[in-house]
Amino acid sequence: MLYKGSVFEFVPLIIKQKKKSEVLKDYSTLIKEILPLRFKGKEKYLAYVGTYGCQQNFADSEKISGLLKKSGFSLTKEKSIADLIVFNTCAIRTHAENRVFGNLGIVKKIKEYNKNLVVVVCGCMPQQDRVLKTMKESFPFVNLVLGTNYLKKFLELLYEVISNKNAKITNNKLLDDSTTEILEDVPTERTGKVKASVPIMYGCDNFCSYCIVPYVRGRERSREPDKIASEVRKLIDDNYREILLLGQNVNSYGKNLKENVNFAQLLKRLDTIPGEYWIRFMTSHPKDITKDLINVIADSKHIPEYLHLPVQSGNDHILSKMNRKYKVSEYLETIDYIKSKIPNVCISSDIIVGFPNETEEEFLNTIDLIKKVRYISLYTFIYSRRSGTLAAKIEDKVPYEEKVRRLNYLIDVQNEIVSEIFRSYVGTVQKVLVESKSYEPNVLLARTGGNIVVKALSDDSRKDLIGKFLNVKINESTRTHLVGSIT
Repeated sequence: MLYKGSVFEFVPLIIKQKKKSEVLKDYSTLIKEILPLRFKGKEKYLAYVGTYGCQQNFADSEKISGLLKKSGFSLTKEKSIADLIVFNTCAIRTHAENRVFGNLGIVKKIKEYNKNLVVVVCGCMPQQDRVLKTMKESFPFVNLVLGTNYLKKFLELLYEVISNKNAKITNNKLLDDSTTEILEDVPTERTGKVKASVPIMYGCDNFCSYCIVPYVRGRERSREPDKIASEVRKLIDDNYREILLLGQNVNSYGKNLKENVNFAQLLKRLDTIPGEYWIRFMTSHPKDITKDLINVIADSKHIPEYLHLPVQSGNDHILSKMNRKYKVSEYLETIDYIKSKIPNVCISSDIIVGFPNETEEEFLNTIDLIKKVRYISLYTFIYSRRSGTLAAKIEDKVPYEEKVRRLNYLIDVQNEIVSEIFRSYVGTVQKVLVESKSYEPNVLLARTGGNIVVKALSDDSRKDLIGKFLNVKINESTRTHLVGSIT
């Protein structure tokens, strides 16, 4: 019996030991059968899936959407008409959490006139006790709360909630042996037709002092290389032209596998798949990037000249307090080797401004690093305190207004660097992947191998060029993109 002695009042359900895919199939069928009883008089059952945070969360939401469609739901982008609302949450920064709480306030109003509405909150936020407490006190109407490793239990628990109109269930801390096992062959509802994300590993072992991820996503677990290759091959066969490999630290892929395979070897294997496509990946940790990996990228047919390598700070003292485990000099040596092996490489990074008690001199060291590396783009953030991390215990004496000033100055410096780099492309011919049509007439939105946005002028943009690789002559540049014409 499931949850004996709980608040649920329904006929005991016994499932014999079966393969994981068969268990999923059973619960999707059971949910289909019970939907007409929960939502009487409806011919169509609508589910809204809202996603916050990183690319990994968006990949997880595609699996949630696939499971819901398999279970009889149709997807909607409107919360107000949904029968089921799922929020897949992020805990990296306060802003993401506040957005979830704000949307739950809106959902509370919706539930006042739609009593049958089922509300699910899953992902990183519920893994934190303080968040769970807030949800219990302020949002008691939420029916189901799940942690990060919920896919194995998702349909089972959803069935229980739908079975009992008044049920409320809270499942926090789902980071045990029964839930951290990687579940393969989950139906996936892709949101795009040109680009697709493929998680290759989950969790993180680095424990950077500012980061909550290892505490909410658990330790590193890698997928089997054959499973990854099979998924990538199918995506290419289905005409996806850019595959993004995902992991909190892809460079440490393979550590827990029985087969002796690392990330460089995985990329080599994927690069042999026939077809015209690009493989990208994120995120790489500088301490784990190897010359072998860089050489594989340089020699590959399908990995474009782009690398995201988060540095976070340009000062050794701050890096040490962050527990990043490399020095600025080591990072720059890696950058030099990358540039020597991959001509015209474009490098992006993450920068945290205002780590507790960062001095002006330490901040200016980061500015110096940015000027030396000349990044094609930066993801910049003001430090966000995360309860439960080591950095959260540090008393910070730097005013927030000063952190904002520094961030704005850094952005100005980076914008000037990018403008200079973009101007150097004028007059060149670039291979681009066309991603979509612009709202502007006769303009296609594309991206170079270096991950630079290109507005490609076309005499006839009605032609089916989405998902095609084209050559574009770059005629002008702006601070945010290049402009060119199809050759």
